[in-house]
Amino acid sequence: MATEESTEREKAHGDGPERIAAPTAMHHASGQLAQLLQCEPGSVSALKPTDDGWLADVEVVEIERVPDTSSVMASYRVYLDEQGQLVGYERTRRYGRGQIDR
Repeated sequence: MATEESTEREKAHGDGPERIAAPTAMHHASGQLAQLLQCEPGSVSALKPTDDGWLADVEVVEIERVPDTSSVMASYRVYLDEQGQLVGYERTRRYGRGQIDR
């Protein structure tokens, strides 16, 4: 929902549509990455607004194993524009599902 301030800013600067909300950005980040990688999305572990849109870290199951604690997980940094469209991604980490950060 646009606020008066953001609407005035858009009118004054000729900006495009308002940035999507954080929960919507989280949904877009995990869903679009899962489609590209054909992997099960785990969770969104970080989400930050940027000047150009959103930056999200998404955890993904890359290799599913039994027991599931031995599955291979990966963290991906996902770049979204202000409307929630994926414009880039990169894998930043691979780890076993049972591994705990120290």
